[in-house]
Amino acid sequence: MPSAAGHLSRTAIVGASSLLGKELKLVLEDRNFPSADIVLLDTTAMAGTLTESAGEPTFIRPLDEDSFEGAHFAFFAGSAADAERNWQAAQNSGATVIDLTGALMSNHSAAAWIPALASVLPPLRGSGGNGSPQRIVYSSPSPAAIIACTVAAALREPAPERIAMTFFPPVSERDLAGVEELENQTSSLLSFRQIAKPVFGTQVAFNLLTGYGEGSRPALETMRSTIGAEVARYLAGRLRAPAIQLVQAPVFYGYAFSAYAEFVAAQPAEALAGAFAKSGVKVAASEDAAPTNVSVAGESEIHLAPIGPDPNVAGGVWLWGAADNLRLSATNAVRIAEELIAIA
Repeated sequence: MPSAAGHLSRTAIVGASSLLGKELKLVLEDRNFPSADIVLLDTTAMAGTLTESAGEPTFIRPLDEDSFEGAHFAFFAGSAADAERNWQAAQNSGATVIDLTGALMSNHSAAAWIPALASVLPPLRGSGGNGSPQRIVYSSPSPAAIIACTVAAALREPAPERIAMTFFPPVSERDLAGVEELENQTSSLLSFRQIAKPVFGTQVAFNLLTGYGEGSRPALETMRSTIGAEVARYLAGRLRAPAIQLVQAPVFYGYAFSAYAEFVAAQPAEALAGAFAKSGVKVAASEDAAPTNVSVAGESEIHLAPIGPDPNVAGGVWLWGAADNLRLSATNAVRIAEELIAIA
C-alpha cells in the first residue's frame, strides 16, 4: 500500500454501524491506511454506540455540520439517503468523497473506479481532475458490478460473442435487517412457527427467489436493473456488457455467481485462467475445491473454480465463482483512496 506523504489527516466513515461500514473500518486498519484518526459517523439513532477503532474504545458520532472537519477522505457506506444528504458537506469541508451506496453515481455522475482493473480498463475520470477546478466524487461499485466488470475485462481478448451471468446475492446485501430476517425465518421454520418477513416480504429461508414479496423495497428486479446500469456505465465505449440475472439465495454472506461465455472457437482454459489472474482474480487449480460462500469469507479477491468447457457448444465455457461481498466492496473503496494518495 502506498505510504502517505506529509501530515496524516482524518478519515470519516458515514454509516459506521452498517455491516459495510464495519467492514470498511476493518479494511482500513488491516491495510494500515495512513490516517491519523478514523471518525465513525451515523444517524442520530446510532450515535453514542460504543465500538472500537485501532484497538481503542470509541463512540459512533452523530452527523452534523462539523462532522467532516479535518477529514481527508469521507467514505459513505450506509444508506443512499445519508449519502445524498451529506456528501456536499463532506466535500465542502475539503474531504474527497468515496461513495459505496451507489446514490452518487446514479444521481450525481460520480466517477466509478475499480483499481484492480486499471491495467486493462483505465478509469474514466469524468470532467474533474487533472487541473480542473471541478472536484471529483468517486463511486466504488457494488460487489456484483465489480464481479461483472472483472469477468468482462478478463475475457476481452478474444472477445466472446456473449456473456451471461447469474448472481446469487446474500441477505447481507440488505444489511443487518436482512441477516436477522433470514436467521429468524430459519429458526421459526425449524420450530414450526409462523415466519416474519418485513424485509423480503416472502420466505427466503430454505428457498431460492426470482422476486420478493409485493411490499419489499427495493424489489429484486430493481436491484438487477441497478447492477446492470452500473456495469453498462462502467464498460460503456470499451466492452460489451454481459447479460445479468439475480436469484436470491438463502445465505448470509458471500456473493456466488455463475457465468457462461461463448466464443467463436474453443479457448484454452489455461489462457483464460491467466487472463483472470491478470485481472486480480484467484483461479483454483484443477485439484482444488471450487470456491464457496464459506471459503471466500474474509478474502478481498474474487475466486473462480477451474474453468470448464460446455459439453455441447464448442466455444462455450462455464465459470463458477464467489466473493465476500462486504470485503470486496470495502477493499475496492479503500484502494481508490490509496491510489489517490499515490498520485497526489
